[in-house]
Amino acid sequence: MKPIQVHALWLAQDDPKKNTAVLASKRGDMRLHKSIRTLPKRGIILEPLCGKVFGPEDHHLLTERHGALVGLDCSWAHIEESVSSVMKRTRLEPRMLPLLLAANPVNWGKPGRLTTAEALATILYLIGRHEQAREVLGAFRWGERFFELNQEPLDAYAGATSSAELVDLQFEFFDIDREGLQ
Repeated sequence: MKPIQVHALWLAQDDPKKNTAVLASKRGDMRLHKSIRTLPKRGIILEPLCGKVFGPEDHHLLTERHGALVGLDCSWAHIEESVSSVMKRTRLEPRMLPLLLAANPVNWGKPGRLTTAEALATILYLIGRHEQAREVLGAFRWGERFFELNQEPLDAYAGATSSAELVDLQFEFFDIDREGLQ
């Protein structure tokens, strides 16, 4: 099985010594971009404000169409303006993640506050690329803890047969409001 191309658009809004996309790219687990122009033209870009959860209907964009998986790496403090600026300039399909708990030290245990590496690993896991998902988080002491913390929802999400089912599954694991989720 051919590995999925994994990329991150780094907007340099936080400390590069602690940035998961920068560290994972140094290990060769993803390709880091500092410009939108150098991003792949086909695939998925993860951005948490788009309102459309990555579901089974999207898997073919990465597997059959050989699209790339791109993470938008920006500070949570600047998320709205970062998403707005980037999404005006790319044709990549925007998707957000189903709800999971962060395992990174900054946002540990917070629902949905994942690092770029955690987000990319999530999508790889959901499409059955478990080994590649673990490689992306392999640079971090807490990387395996992410999978332990989220094992039940990850497996349930991966087994969903539609985006609607996947979205509904979130309510079995997390106490969240249904407003704004698709």
